[in-house]
Parts: sequence; structure tokens; C-alpha cells
Amino acid sequence: MDRMNRMDRYKRRWQALQGKLSANHADGMIVTQNVDIYYLTGTTQVGYLFVPALGDPVFFVRRSITRALQESAVSVEPLGSPRLLVERLDKLYPQIGFKSQTPCLATEFDVIPVSNQQRLEKSLPRAQWVDGSIWLREVRMIKSQEEVDIIRRAARLIDLALEHAVNFVRPGMPEVELMAEIEHFLRVRGHLGIMRMRGYNQEIITGMVGAGEAAAMPTYFEGPAGGQGVSPAVPQSSGLRPIGREEPILVDIGCCIEGYVIDQTRTLVIGALSDSLERAYSVAEQILRDAEKSLRPGTICESLYVQACDTAEKAGLAQHFMGCGVDQVKFLGHGIGLEIDELPVLARGFKQPLEAGMTIAIEPKFTFPGVGVVGIENSYLITDEGFENLCISREGIIRVGG
Repeated sequence: MDRMNRMDRYKRRWQALQGKLSANHADGMIVTQNVDIYYLTGTTQVGYLFVPALGDPVFFVRRSITRALQESAVSVEPLGSPRLLVERLDKLYPQIGFKSQTPCLATEFDVIPVSNQQRLEKSLPRAQWVDGSIWLREVRMIKSQEEVDIIRRAARLIDLALEHAVNFVRPGMPEVELMAEIEHFLRVRGHLGIMRMRGYNQEIITGMVGAGEAAAMPTYFEGPAGGQGVSPAVPQSSGLRPIGREEPILVDIGCCIEGYVIDQTRTLVIGALSDSLERAYSVAEQILRDAEKSLRPGTICESLYVQACDTAEKAGLAQHFMGCGVDQVKFLGHGIGLEIDELPVLARGFKQPLEAGMTIAIEPKFTFPGVGVVGIENSYLITDEGFENLCISREGIIRVGG
């Protein structure tokens, strides 16, 4: 029964993609990215997954065929020579006409390297290629009950890790020591040790513990708080700076269980924060509470960001909202799932309405160069009636001992 349920789960996924392909007059899609392959097959091996608009998919595996045969919920064949791919596809899907027609094929233009795309074009010379990345990302955007249950597990583990951090932090300890303690706590309890991102050149560690001005250090990472990092080679997250008293400690951490991530931020302090930082944190919580009032199907994603910007402006904190100066990021939140930067995006220009089944992180933060970052982040499930807060950790500025 478990095997049948598993097969049905993946079948529902690739059938949803087939609906997108048919609606956009594509004959099929070749999926190459690890996360997308995992979502549609249940395995993360290297090769070409072909999903036809009609019919069953086939996964042509380069490595490891042994592992793929054990794990995949769709048919598996060894890839062999890419030069023979057109022959094999034409035999498996004669209705498409790989050798006699001009099939319209999609792939993930947003992530596939140019060299890989050129190899596909050489292997399938008659094909007309289109970008199918948005179709697959939209399918992945709506989570099943099984997916949400995994994210809930990650949220429970994050809560335990936060409470562990609260008891572990002490003045003078390096940020990276606290981060490593959190990572160890999570890792031995099931965290995969990886947080995947789709954005080009965007990388993320388990998260960030940043204290004082180090948390406010700008960097390439597309977020309101990147962190100093240990080296310019990875200029983000925790560094060697000692944690001090009466400065904000931003604990922005995730956890990846069975490939699915949770995203959560809390603000800690040894002692107490200044009145101005306390006020900024209160505004962050107000933005979150206001957003929650609108978290229901039909709400336009853009409106949540616009509302947040208005609140920050009225509080006199617009120049510090989601970063500072030229380093501000222009969003309030983002989808989560197998990647930390999934659809939808809560930002200007995103007219998409919220839908039941979406999982999103909302992260209002205020950045003060030379001082620190304060804020809060929760992850939510959009339901038919409204929302469920997936994060169960206590809120408010968390005062720790030491």
C-alpha cells in the first residue's frame, strides 16, 4: 500500500506538469535540475527526465542507474550515448515525431547551463525549445499534505534548536561557535545539512547567527541581512566576531528535512536593546501581524509588500526596511519548499493571488549599519480558510542569560 501511495503521489505531480505542457502547446519537457527531478521522481540522480504532454515519463540516467532503479517512481533507463537519444525518444513516443516533425520541447531555461542546453539541441536537432521553468515552479508552488507535514517536522526541529541556542549563548563567544552548535543540534536530528536555492550564484548555509554590526554587513546574498562570514570566499552568515551584551543577535535559521525547508528568524539579546531597536522590532512584528490579516486565497502578493512598506514609512523606518540604502532588498517574503526561494514572491510586480497550498516565509527586518539587525520571520501555509503559522517558536525579543 505504501508503494502504491508513493507512486500515486509522484504521478499526481507529473500529471500536473502535463496539464501545463498541454495548455501551452508543448509536446514534452526535459527536466535536468536535481531538485526538479527529485520532485517528479523521488530520486536525485543525474540524467534527463522526459515528461511527455501525453503518456508516462522516462528517466534517462547517467549516474547512478543503480540508485535510480531503487528510488525512482517513474521508469528508468540508462542514458547511454546522447547521440542516440532522438532514436530512443522517437521509438518510445512515436506520436511526437522526434525524427519527422518539429516537436515543441520545454526545459528549465532559468537554471540549465548553456553548454547542457547546446548538447540537448545537438541530440534533438528538430526540436523547438521553450522555457518551461515557470510551469514546473508553479506546479511545485502548491504543496500536498505530505509536503506540508514534512515542513511541519522541520519547524518542530527548528523550535528545539532555538531553545538550545537560547541556553547555549554567552557573551564573548564567536558567532560561528553558536551557529555551529545550532547546526550540530539540527544535523544529528535529521537536518540534511543543505539549503537549496534556485537563484544563480545564490548560496545559503543552514542560516545565520549575526550579532551587532556584523549582522548588518551588506553582501551579495539576496536578503536583508547577509552577515560578515568567516572569509570573503563565502561572505555571508556567521563570522568570528564575539557576541556582545545589549546588541541584537539575529538568529535566522532553516532546517531541511527530506529535502523540504523551513525558514524562521528570531531576535535575541544578552541584557536589553536600546529603545530605538526595541521600537524597530515592534514595527517588524506589526508588519507581520498586518500581513497575517491578509493571508488568504485571493490576496495579491504585491499588496502585502506595499502594505509593509507603508507601515515602515509611517514609522520613519523606510530607509532601514529590508536592508539599508542601495543594499535594500525589494520583497517582504518568498515561497519555501524544496528550495528556499520558491514562488510566490511578495514584491512589487507580482500580481499573482495567494492560493491554498502555498507555503511562504514572511520576514520583516530592519537593518542599522554599524548597529545591527532586528526582525522576525515565520513560514505559513495558505489554507482555504486563511493561513496556518508553521513556525511554533516563541516570538518577541528573547532575552538570554550570560
